[in-house]
Amino acid sequence: MAEKHFKYVVLGGGVAAGYAAREFAKQGVKPGELAIISKEAVAPYERPALSKAYLFPEGAARLPGFHVCVGSGGERLPPEWYAEKGIELILNTEIVKADLASKTLTSASGASFKYDILIIATGSTVIRLSDFGVQGADSKNIFYLREIDDADKLVEAIKAKKNGKAVIVGGGYIGLELSAVMKINNFDVTMVYPEPWCMPRLFTAGIAAFYEGYYAKKGVKIIKGTVAVGFDSDANGEAVKLKDGRVLDADIVVVGVGGRPLTKLFKGQVEEEKGGIKTDGFFRTNVPDVYAVGDVATFPMKLYNEMRRVEHVDHARKSAEQAVKAIKASEEGKTIDEYDYLPYFYSRSFDLSWQFYGDNVGDTVLFGDSDPASPKPKFGSYWIKDGKIVGAFLESGTPDENKAIAKVARIQTPVESLDQLTKEGLTFACKI
Repeated sequence: MAEKHFKYVVLGGGVAAGYAAREFAKQGVKPGELAIISKEAVAPYERPALSKAYLFPEGAARLPGFHVCVGSGGERLPPEWYAEKGIELILNTEIVKADLASKTLTSASGASFKYDILIIATGSTVIRLSDFGVQGADSKNIFYLREIDDADKLVEAIKAKKNGKAVIVGGGYIGLELSAVMKINNFDVTMVYPEPWCMPRLFTAGIAAFYEGYYAKKGVKIIKGTVAVGFDSDANGEAVKLKDGRVLDADIVVVGVGGRPLTKLFKGQVEEEKGGIKTDGFFRTNVPDVYAVGDVATFPMKLYNEMRRVEHVDHARKSAEQAVKAIKASEEGKTIDEYDYLPYFYSRSFDLSWQFYGDNVGDTVLFGDSDPASPKPKFGSYWIKDGKIVGAFLESGTPDENKAIAKVARIQTPVESLDQLTKEGLTFACKI
């Protein structure tokens, strides 16, 4: 099989790959210089759509509608765009071996790809219940959501099991978004998670109480403090056995218990830290001509002076752009600024939409109307450490209000008293 050679290869076909391609095009990449190698069958797309509009019963999102870079308000890049720019999209191709010393990637079918510069953008894979040896976890009624193929299988199941029962295992991003979308599809929905409240990595008990109350009002049942320990499937669906002894009936089970970065191809070849591939502020690894971006990169978070790994679409986009700028600057003997990232997370479900900026450490202040029964709830939280705001969260904010909370988290606005913050609430951020 003939060996192909490219000046630049992006390994992975997710969000980061699409934004890297756009940046390469802006920087004047020549036809034939760049290849994107992806095991998926489609050009890079905005992955967040899969847990939201893709599953809607009406007005559902479909490709080519959400190819990158529409998620950040940019131009949509359909497969034709890559062809026009002379960027080779190598799809349906799983790389099974990466030899960084010889700059060679080998696919499952034995094809060989040589590169001068590699950007690792392999992203994450879902953690499966079978990874923990959960009995019956390989049933065909149990679904995960990471790629468009997963979403297609779930759409088919939703149609086939119309108005049935769904059990959502996990109380994080996927758990909350999928519970909402299954309820919109008129399923009887139960969420199960082991933590004392939902989204514990980010939410305080006060923030979580609102979402749990709101979901309950929408008819979503919530079971906390236990886990699924086994599944018995028959023609009628799934019996979900919980650790506390309860058994739930389900037509569909959707599992969202986290992800893990896909770094195994590079084990022992590249320096790692905190579960990811260690990079500098330009996403260079310790191996010359090898960069890592998105979920797999552990990078210096300048704002907090520590190494962090961030799993979020916003960072996937921005880190990819930074790496390409750094590559081109290095070639031209120029310099660019180090990556200076403000952590950002967001979610949309039902009629709700929240944004968070910064770091969720220190004391917290909850402000606004966080009553789930309110006709138009609007509330937020600040995180305060060493007398400064380090993080800010807002539900149902306007674009200007969201910019204001981002600003106080970025500049780490000093605070004289927590009482003042509680009283002023959103007004405090908007006047800075």
